[in-house]
Amino acid sequence: MATAKLMDFDKALELFEPVLGFEVHVELNTNTKMFSDAPNPANEAYHAAEPNTLIAPVDLGLPGSLPVVNETAIRSSISLGLALGCSIAPSSRFARKNYFYPDLGKNYQISQYDEPIAFEGEVEVELEDGTIVQIPIERAHMEEDAGKLTHMGGATGRIQGAEYSLVDYNRAGVPLVEIVTKVIFGTEHRAPEVAKAYVATIRDIVRSLGISEARLERGNLRCDANISLRPRGQEKLGTRTETKNVNSMRSVERAVRYEIQRQAQILADGGTITQETRHWHEDTGTTSPGRPKSDADDYRYFPEPDLLPVEPAAELIEELRAQLPEQPVARRRRLMAEWGFTDLEFQDVRNGGLLDAVEATISAGATPATARKWWTGEISRLANTQERDATELISPENVVALQKLVDAGTLTDKLARQVLEGVIAGEGTPQEVVDGRGLAVVSDDGALIAAIDEALAAQPDVLAKIKDGKVQAAGAVIGAVMKAMKGQADAARVRELVLERAAQ
Repeated sequence: MATAKLMDFDKALELFEPVLGFEVHVELNTNTKMFSDAPNPANEAYHAAEPNTLIAPVDLGLPGSLPVVNETAIRSSISLGLALGCSIAPSSRFARKNYFYPDLGKNYQISQYDEPIAFEGEVEVELEDGTIVQIPIERAHMEEDAGKLTHMGGATGRIQGAEYSLVDYNRAGVPLVEIVTKVIFGTEHRAPEVAKAYVATIRDIVRSLGISEARLERGNLRCDANISLRPRGQEKLGTRTETKNVNSMRSVERAVRYEIQRQAQILADGGTITQETRHWHEDTGTTSPGRPKSDADDYRYFPEPDLLPVEPAAELIEELRAQLPEQPVARRRRLMAEWGFTDLEFQDVRNGGLLDAVEATISAGATPATARKWWTGEISRLANTQERDATELISPENVVALQKLVDAGTLTDKLARQVLEGVIAGEGTPQEVVDGRGLAVVSDDGALIAAIDEALAAQPDVLAKIKDGKVQAAGAVIGAVMKAMKGQADAARVRELVLERAAQ
């Protein structure tokens, strides 16, 4: 695949105005699927399931099987619509979206088209410097997810070059809400940043509602980014591309920047933009053509004949409205003030997706500083090493218990890191790991003095320097003692005793 020519980003913004739009798909964490009683387990159980085991006749499109709407999915969809500032339709209807889906057995998708459950909203998005951007929402509609194709025999795992494909229907029928923005103007050079912040805001909203795990790397949250450019001073919108299913906040930002630079160069060279889907490649930071982008008419939508309209009671809507959590922007401002974090410290927590974990750890008894230290430091490092989510590794309660052992002098920071590894490995609570591994700090001065005297006797030249007032030389003795004690000594206490013994 030839590398596309790219225009300098600042130059592209001099010549063209970026126009954005986003379609974000949210997988709902209901117990069963959207239109069947097949199980819809959480991430770990889903990924551990054998292919084609989380299925029912409806998911396979078997003749005679009929869909039944998941009530919990409807409640979750209404809650999300309200959180997006949308109006909730007194009556909405499902439709059949006719398109060749090799991983949907019935060869059409049950979705919503002209009668969505939620419409006309607005989301407040905060950029890193505190700038607020209002993102207009056109609609949020319910639908079902497709299954999964695994392409076999090729070198890349993609359809190009594959010899055949395997179909797994486990994901087919999983409840989705698709959030569609209106056209977004005025983002200018901050367009990539706005894209990233918008997706992060949607993630925060659905997590606060408790309706989805919202992990981009697992596909619980998927963003399609529509980008077009129009020459400065022109009213007519340019032709858009739709970059599909980017799976991280950073990738959303990079994909928007790349498309702006790619399209700008094509237009400046006198070319035209093809209306198409584009695939994002994380390894190269580029997009490649997918398929020509269809318009709504091409899908031949018509009302789903097997499902009645969804008509939520006004009382239900008000009940769900009363249960809405604090909006993400307001919550972040409140927590930042309460915790006393700097902008940079708070961004580290937020960008790591650790806001809930830090808040829970503080509520369990940790100070804001120690909660942030553990989650953005050693826990995140181990999570990256193991390619896991940090919040899966350890509970907030165990983080607090670990810090209490440090505060009590039972553990040094170095020993605490070893205990953390033991907890993550499943060896028990921090105290159980300390007991099991024998990791507590040696607090017996007698044992420390014996080790110090041995180290001083082995290094008479160092002892002489200390006696001459060169106290920095004590570092060599301290190091030898710490090695002899296998790191299970308080270095500050060892230093005090070294200087005392050397002075005798």
